[in-house]
Amino acid sequence: MAASIIDVARRAEVSTATVSRALRGLPNVSEATRERVLRAAEELSYAVSPHASSLASGRTGTVGVILPFVNRWFYSQVVAGIDSVLRANDLDILLYNLGDERVHERFFARMPPRRRVDALIVLNLPLSATESESLVSLEVPIAVLGTRIPGCWHVSIDNAEGTSTAVRHLINLGHRRIGMISGALGDPRGFTTPIVRQHAYRTVLAQAGIPYDPDLEAPGNLTIDEGASAMAQLLSLPDPPTAVFAESDQMAFGALRTMGRMGLRAPDDVSVIGFDNHETAELLDLTTIAQPVAYQGELLAQQILDALSGSSEEPAQVVVPTRLVVRGTTGAARVARPRHPSSPRPGPEPDQHSRTTAR
Repeated sequence: MAASIIDVARRAEVSTATVSRALRGLPNVSEATRERVLRAAEELSYAVSPHASSLASGRTGTVGVILPFVNRWFYSQVVAGIDSVLRANDLDILLYNLGDERVHERFFARMPPRRRVDALIVLNLPLSATESESLVSLEVPIAVLGTRIPGCWHVSIDNAEGTSTAVRHLINLGHRRIGMISGALGDPRGFTTPIVRQHAYRTVLAQAGIPYDPDLEAPGNLTIDEGASAMAQLLSLPDPPTAVFAESDQMAFGALRTMGRMGLRAPDDVSVIGFDNHETAELLDLTTIAQPVAYQGELLAQQILDALSGSSEEPAQVVVPTRLVVRGTTGAARVARPRHPSSPRPGPEPDQHSRTTAR
């Protein structure tokens, strides 16, 4: 596979925008940096895409980005990654936010990208077969994040493996009562990521011989507030979990907020693990499954550049690895000490502010 501008940027330890400026001889690049970029490009046998400098007649110089939520952290990070690569190649972005069901339907009825964009990038958007065919009929290169469209470029992570790693981490710490705060399982549009992660959670429990308890699943809808509500639901159970896997870091933030308000701490009372490695995760010392969110956007943009320049004959399918980042919110499960027959009966339940060893 030919080297990309992203590969050169990583080798030279600069941004893709700096690589583009350095290779085109533009100002605001130091000589030392320019030499490092040129050396990296030479070592990788990188050839500058002709697209940015020789748009064919009729090209718009614009790439359409179709996404379900324009205001959520994950999508803003992916768009930032896309923009960094496209902007470095003198291309603009045109956003299509299909968060509302009526807007979604109107989009596919009118197909506004027609003749307005040179390519499309689709971000985690559930599509019917008819809708996928409508996009393909535009006859422009299409790169897709997460969901797949036959014959199109594709970038994803292995959601099942990431979830399995998270749940196994909790099991290896001795936890057997493991809850899950899930994403948008009930969304009528049919987002697949929460379903895949839910299935992986249940599969790993079964593999470990842990009986599945539906009461240990609570909906968090990928937001902090609903993650907080989900954690309150789990902690109100007669036999609450000793550990919780949240399908996103933002839901995990909400879970930690609820614990704090109840006088509980992670991991002393309940271990918590998230998913994403949001920039706030390190601040809150949250254990998480890290995925390179902005980098996935960079890869999508590079696939589009390769497609437009003709350097990529077959649509590439890229699976980006995830990794476990262990911080302070997960720890070993507490083992209840057996009571001596002559031990006194337990006293009254401690109040919320003194319940630091109750679980």
